[in-house]
Amino acid sequence: MKNLKTEITKIHYNKEAKGLLVKVLEFASLFYGIGSGLKNLLYDKNILKPTKVNAFVISVGNLTTGGVGKTPVVAQIANYLVSQGKKPAIVSRGYGGKLSNKQINLISDGEKIYYNANLAGDEPFWLSENAKGAIVVTSKNRFAAAKYAIEKFGATHIILDDGFQHRKLHRDLDIVLSDSEKGFGNEKLLPAGPLREGTEAFKRIDRMVIVSKNIDHSRAEKIVKITQKRMKIPTFLCKTEPDCIYNLKTGEHLPSDAEITAMCAIGQPEQFYAFLKDYKITSTKTFDDHHSYIESDIPEGTIVTTEKDAVKLAKFNRNNIYALKLKININIEELLNGCC
Repeated sequence: MKNLKTEITKIHYNKEAKGLLVKVLEFASLFYGIGSGLKNLLYDKNILKPTKVNAFVISVGNLTTGGVGKTPVVAQIANYLVSQGKKPAIVSRGYGGKLSNKQINLISDGEKIYYNANLAGDEPFWLSENAKGAIVVTSKNRFAAAKYAIEKFGATHIILDDGFQHRKLHRDLDIVLSDSEKGFGNEKLLPAGPLREGTEAFKRIDRMVIVSKNIDHSRAEKIVKITQKRMKIPTFLCKTEPDCIYNLKTGEHLPSDAEITAMCAIGQPEQFYAFLKDYKITSTKTFDDHHSYIESDIPEGTIVTTEKDAVKLAKFNRNNIYALKLKININIEELLNGCC
């Protein structure tokens, strides 16, 4: 299954890919496109109507599968709103966590974190740690989760983490992120490509964010200008860069000449590995996104992983695990200007 998933991911980002598997995936995409297009048409024609809640709703999402960098942007938005005296609540589906998302799970009330990463899911737990003052709730029913945060905690703003395709809940602002290197891949719908929906989605975008996970941001800066000009959508640059590598147990920083094993379970592992180019990478270990680690997954030697993975690896009594801390640079005030 893992090998098939890896092969499909390669196809998603290779416009020249050919073969039987490609044809099978393209055939399946026809049915996916019909379903996705019909759903959007019903909402666009107001045959289906999203439900409103008594709060300003911001959706942060993307058009493709895989890690684009939504979670740090969600945290930055939440932190900005807290700094402005607002009461934000982050609503996530809780994918990868062991808690049932058929119910409403309070992961954090803004001060206390109630579940570990294994139960909550790595992203909701990371958000709880990095968006202090924000409520974090997980549920498949985003409307019920938003209503819960509003009624129980007085939330003034709801931030939907990965909510662009979730049209059941009305939103006041739709922010969509795109990777400056990956873009829209082969520009085909799932499962033949990484696109979650077709071109009809573009008219719903209020703000576009181009995420640059490089040291040189010149390519991303050009894409920002091109996107804004062609799509007529306010477009912003989000710079993601390495900050430091620290030990999970001691907080000690890793020397730049260290030999390391790079390990992760994220949507775009190659970009994480590229951030470690100044270190001596002896090997890499790549797991499927949202992988649940067991101790035998962890090799000997110095391990460097992502902060997303680190929240799940911290439970193991190992002093050889380090995490790469990233810093993002985006003007949140400008991004939200005039909206809330």
